[in-house]
Amino acid sequence: MIKKQLLCCSAVLGLVLLSNLYSYNSAVSEEQAVLQQDTISYSDFWLDDINQVRNSPYFASLNFAEENLPLGDKQIEQKMMRYLKAYSRKQWSKLLHRKAQSDLPEVASVLRRYGVPEDFKYIPLVESGLAHGTTSHRGASGYWQFMPSTARAFGLRVDNEVDERQHIEKSTVAAAKYLKSLYRVFNSWTLVAAAYNIGEGNLQRAISRQREDNYFKLKLNRETGSYVYKLISVKEIIEHPGLHRERNKALLADATPDAQEEDHKL
Repeated sequence: MIKKQLLCCSAVLGLVLLSNLYSYNSAVSEEQAVLQQDTISYSDFWLDDINQVRNSPYFASLNFAEENLPLGDKQIEQKMMRYLKAYSRKQWSKLLHRKAQSDLPEVASVLRRYGVPEDFKYIPLVESGLAHGTTSHRGASGYWQFMPSTARAFGLRVDNEVDERQHIEKSTVAAAKYLKSLYRVFNSWTLVAAAYNIGEGNLQRAISRQREDNYFKLKLNRETGSYVYKLISVKEIIEHPGLHRERNKALLADATPDAQEEDHKL
């Protein structure tokens, strides 16, 4: 009788183990499918393990306006990976390329004339998706999401009849002038990007309070603290589509500098 009970228990235990093993294999298969769908494919190391990526030449090359990520900080590296993965998803990438192809060359050309790094051409993609007429609940509007007062201060007409924030060339000229004025204050293009998002005064107070002038090490609000990471991610998706699951090998939004074009100095 005891032997029968033991055999019965063994059989039940075996079934439980087989069931758990099947469930585990199914979970692993589902997880692998998600990874294959959502992660960036750059060789084979764009898996979720940050340790496989953090020491790669590609990761070390990530920068905004020639200002590199401070490598060796795991929190910074994980944050960069999170945004790269988010923006590399197929639907994001297709949308970004479609928007960038028609408008970014003109934006880049204006920025070059005013001596502003071309990486800032990605701000309109992050701010407004390069969509005409976009307006925030705070009143910021246009491709560069200018507030009315800032737009007027840098030469744009904003009134009941005309809103030049909706004109891509004129608004980009105003943005270039604004960005150059911010650079004279902060002397760092990553801080310029942060100030563009949070405001010059707010950023100056954060720097003074924390006694830190490295964007990546400043403690800022969530939106501003992720702003440069988003810009770098958009830049990578647009400039290196072959590395980010896009089949189109052409570098969209590429605006080759015109040798005859002279920079306008402010």
